[in-house]
Amino acid sequence: MIHPSAVIDPSAELADNVEVGPFSVIGPGVTIGAGTVIGPQVVIMGPTTIGPGNRIHPFASIGGVPQDKKYAGEATRLEIGAGNTIFESVTISRGTVQDEGLTRIGDDNWIMAYVHIAHDCDVGSHTILANCTTLAGHVVVEDWAILGGFTKVHQFCRVGAHSFCGMDCGVTRDVPPFVLVSGHPAEPRGINSEGLKRRGFSPEAQRAIREAYRSLYRSGLRLDEALEAMEPSAVAHPEVAAMLGFIRRSDRSIVR
Repeated sequence: MIHPSAVIDPSAELADNVEVGPFSVIGPGVTIGAGTVIGPQVVIMGPTTIGPGNRIHPFASIGGVPQDKKYAGEATRLEIGAGNTIFESVTISRGTVQDEGLTRIGDDNWIMAYVHIAHDCDVGSHTILANCTTLAGHVVVEDWAILGGFTKVHQFCRVGAHSFCGMDCGVTRDVPPFVLVSGHPAEPRGINSEGLKRRGFSPEAQRAIREAYRSLYRSGLRLDEALEAMEPSAVAHPEVAAMLGFIRRSDRSIVR
């Protein structure tokens, strides 16, 4: 299960059925869960915890030091959940003490080739990060979001659940849940209707999301007025309540 050319630090903890390919390097402070497959020439540095059932393809660099000039060697961490697929040449950095000291990846994510996830990012579950997507430091990507190839997300931005960022998107402000954006800088183009259908959102929920989108982007209302207009629908529809809560928590404001 472990190729004889792999280099594994004695302090690393690997479950019995972990596979490690040729010339991979696993450093101290690394814990890897059952059923995870590490391909050839992967580098994993600690402190890093990787859950069960992940698949990491060649040349990925996982748990590297933060690309932040303030970093001074602190023992910050990376945590990766279960069932993720991490493709070739992906880089994921550990956190910094200026934040929580933690970079976090959830479960069942599809992280394609050449993606970079910087320090202190928090990526939820069931996301797709297409080729060459780049997340700057302190970015939050919520569950089921899809980021098209070459998407770039500015530091401290948040990408909401079930949203969709088109190819070569430049995200400089928060993307609300369920919203489809494209362009550089990113602009709203509608709701992620295809994604909502695929994930089983009811026609009623989709109508409520669409009406909320119209209040935000097509009504001519100021943002505070649009949020007030969304409140009655938020009482009846948890999806609209999620949009409302996301926007009210936004520090950078939303794409608009």
